[in-house]
Amino acid sequence: MNINQYLDSTYLKTAIQAGISEEETENRVKELVNEAIENNFKLVMIRPKFIALAHNIIKEANSTTLVGTVIGFHEGTYTTSQKLEEAQQAINNKVDELDYVVNYEAFKKEKINLVKAEIFQGTKLALENNKVVKWIIEIAALTTKEIVMLTQLIRDVVLDNFGEENATKVFVKSSTGFFKTEGGKPNGATFEAMELIVENAKPLPAKAAGGVRNYDDAVKMVNLGVTRIGTSSAKIIADGGTSKEGY
Repeated sequence: MNINQYLDSTYLKTAIQAGISEEETENRVKELVNEAIENNFKLVMIRPKFIALAHNIIKEANSTTLVGTVIGFHEGTYTTSQKLEEAQQAINNKVDELDYVVNYEAFKKEKINLVKAEIFQGTKLALENNKVVKWIIEIAALTTKEIVMLTQLIRDVVLDNFGEENATKVFVKSSTGFFKTEGGKPNGATFEAMELIVENAKPLPAKAAGGVRNYDDAVKMVNLGVTRIGTSSAKIIADGGTSKEGY
């Protein structure tokens, strides 16, 4: 299997998180983008401040690699208006795909109308601007029952308001990769969780983010029905190696 077109090559650490300078962070983003172009990866997933930079590099290379960014990252507790403002700015900077962190904390507190409203408004803004949307549900923060319920909620909001004709443009995505777990538990995609997401999101597609560290696991995810894989080790996976990175 040619796994490259399933891969969203990702770098989302801030300079502070990585313990490096802003200049070094920008250089890492440039390296990520050029690597993605050379290997024909589907997309680069980067912080909003680097969208224009990535877009220009890809345009100059006449590449089909897409640019994605994260919205409301990574806690998801931003207000809906803050998320929409951030998304609009990304759209203005010519982003291709928007990965929103859903307010899963509000969902866990049963503030369902708030969650429905942000999914509706965030999806509407993206689709009106011909962008692909992904809703990150943060599976490590949820019970199995909550994973199913939140996935179904996203599916129902999309189908009820935007129709099945737009279903393929709105993903349910597993994780941010930044959630702090206890006892060494995984904070990214697991096969068990992705099976639940794939089954309950249909006809919406599913993205496995974090936790996929080698080619065999990537292929297994695709065979489960996953159509995108977010990873900071895209080149290693594509080359058949095993990554030691957490995401």
